[in-house]
This record gives sequence, structure tokens and C-alpha cells, in this order.
Amino acid sequence: MLGFSTGLFIESAVAVLMALTLGYCIVLNRRLARLHADREALKQMVGDLVTATNLANQAIKELKSTAIEADMTLSSRLEEAERFGIELANHINSGAAMMQRIVRLTNVARQHPVLAPVPVTPENADRMNGKEPNKVRAALEQLSTHVRNRGVAA
Repeated sequence: MLGFSTGLFIESAVAVLMALTLGYCIVLNRRLARLHADREALKQMVGDLVTATNLANQAIKELKSTAIEADMTLSSRLEEAERFGIELANHINSGAAMMQRIVRLTNVARQHPVLAPVPVTPENADRMNGKEPNKVRAALEQLSTHVRNRGVAA
């Protein structure tokens, strides 16, 4: 009888181990199915990531080209502003020099009495300078043209 109970005990132990193995196989199968499903989701995620990376690279290229274009535009505008600044400085300097001359002339005029100006006409210009009438007229016409041109330019 001892042989029967030992055999039964061994058979029972093998049956329990087989049941545990079967249960573990079921659990493992479920985990593998989830892993396989996660693998498909991972493939999809990797595909989406590659697409997003390509879009980001394209956007970076466009940003670089826009930055280069903006830099070129800014450089040209800075050069133009620099030219205008130099031109403005020249105008300011010549204006300051002109003001100094006006101040000097004004000071000299205040110190010396002014004589009444004699109007210059072609007749008395000939007498005053002893020049020929045609040359005087030409000089007066040239002077009046110059004065008109300066008035238009101002």
C-alpha cells in the first residue's frame, strides 16, 4: 500500500506542476500578445516620429533660408543707413561751416556801416567795370540763371 500512496503522491505532484505550467503558459501567452500589440503601436509611433522629424528638418531649412534672407536685407539697410548717416553728417558740417561764415559776415557788417547798394543794370555795369555791354549782359544772365537754379534746388 505504501507504493500506491507514493505513486499517487508523485502523480498528484506532477498534475499540480502541470497545472501550474499550463497556468504560467496562459499568462505568458497573454503577455506575448500584449507585447506583440505594443510592437505594432511602437512601429506606428516610430513612423510618426520619422514623419515629424522630416517636417522639423524642412522647417529648420526654411528658417535658415529666411534668416539668411533677413540678414542680407538687414545688411543692405544698415549699409544704406550708414551712407545716409555719412551724407547727413556732411550736410551738418557744411551747414555749420555756412553758419560760421554767416556769423562772421554779420559781425563784420555790424562793425562797418553799410553803404546804400547801387543797383546793377547793364548800363551802369558797363560804366563801373569798363567792360563791353555784351559781356556784362551775359554775366548778368548767367548770374540770374544760377540764382534761379539755386532757388529751385533749395
